[in-house]
Amino acid sequence: MGTVALDTLKTPHGEKKDLLGGSAAHFAMSARHFAPVNLAAVVGEDFPKKHITLLKNKKINTNSLTIEKGCTFRWKGEYKDGDLNNACTLHTELGVIITCIPRVNPKQKNIKNVFLANYDPDIQYEFLQQMHKPTFVGMDTMNLWIHTKKQSVVRLMKKVDILILNDTEARDLTSEKNLIKAAKAILSHGPKMVIIKKGEHGGIFYSKNHLFALPAYPLEEVIDPTGAGDTFAGGVMGYLTKAKKINSKTLIKALSYATILSSFNVEGFGMEKTAGLSLGKVEERMKVFREFFRF
Repeated sequence: MGTVALDTLKTPHGEKKDLLGGSAAHFAMSARHFAPVNLAAVVGEDFPKKHITLLKNKKINTNSLTIEKGCTFRWKGEYKDGDLNNACTLHTELGVIITCIPRVNPKQKNIKNVFLANYDPDIQYEFLQQMHKPTFVGMDTMNLWIHTKKQSVVRLMKKVDILILNDTEARDLTSEKNLIKAAKAILSHGPKMVIIKKGEHGGIFYSKNHLFALPAYPLEEVIDPTGAGDTFAGGVMGYLTKAKKINSKTLIKALSYATILSSFNVEGFGMEKTAGLSLGKVEERMKVFREFFRF
């Protein structure tokens, strides 16, 4: 569950308008490589049919993607002065996501692995209540919700197994500058596992039984990092769903695939690279990644 949006992006490499975006869409485009994906989101009547066709063609189940009266959530952002780590929001039109909560098709309420992509934490919580006893729940959030609805974020954390967020968000959430201390503090709120993303510097996985870090995949050029975090989360959840077990081996593989998938994401605008991506191409880059770092 998350947003499906229309993104207008400007980076040093150009500008693109009304691209398929949103946390749920980027997540789904990544997770599809490993497991069946059921996307739950709300869009408006202005949402292009070609985007829904694309999702369906990638075998992403859209039965819980509802079209409501009103406008689709739109975001316009710019990456200025060559800083591709931080986007400057130029305009946001929330549209139907203000009043409409994603609803699950009754046939999909028994899905066991659920991911709550970036969204208002109160709506994430309400959505989770629609599901029938999921066995593995993941969650993402962002600084906006940490700053404005921290209590709601913490309430939701008690219901999830894994929290995925970036280093700035982890520090804001816990008031800990050290990321290991931040990870420990996060676990004290309920999640069994946490992944802290550090952009071009890779990421850290932490649980009571495991602690490891992986580097990012080295790239010569980054075109557009929008959706990279959601793509990463899709890789993690997708692979763990496929593996059907969680241990040190599957966790390292999940983070590795997530790293590779997000590396493709940033090489083009929106889903320019990930929509046409095959698992074979992912495996080719994974082989290079392993050779780089000898694991």
